[in-house]
Amino acid sequence: MSTYSFIDVNATMVGIGGVINLGNGAAVSEEGITISQVEDKNVQVIGADGEVMNTLRASKAGTVTVRILKTSPVNAQLMAMYDAQSLSSVAWGNNVITVSNPTVGDMHICQKCAFKKKPDINNKKDADILEWVFDAGKVDNILGTYV
Repeated sequence: MSTYSFIDVNATMVGIGGVINLGNGAAVSEEGITISQVEDKNVQVIGADGEVMNTLRASKAGTVTVRILKTSPVNAQLMAMYDAQSLSSVAWGNNVITVSNPTVGDMHICQKCAFKKKPDINNKKDADILEWVFDAGKVDNILGTYV
């Protein structure tokens, strides 16, 4: 069995307005990066007689959530990209986010990504994290073998 470390995680967002590091070195909080599927892949309908019908959904849509420490300059980069892209629908929803861990062989490619919204910003006693959430039109995942 192999080991895991966030040190080995590479994550990048590429889109109109720049290329931004979202992985190791970007001051990602301990909650890290989450990639989620939006819909169930299957819908099962049970007939009156107990027979079942499974429907395979084609959607690969998902969300990517990146949690960055409040003090990271990455927040300013993301906000500038958000502002630039929100000026025109031509610039909106064309980001590509990749998250990989070559040590274990994981690779996640998220295409047609759009900012969900600006992050909630809390100013309180202790510094907080900013959660940047992106809608992804297509998410492809490969999990490594941890060899």
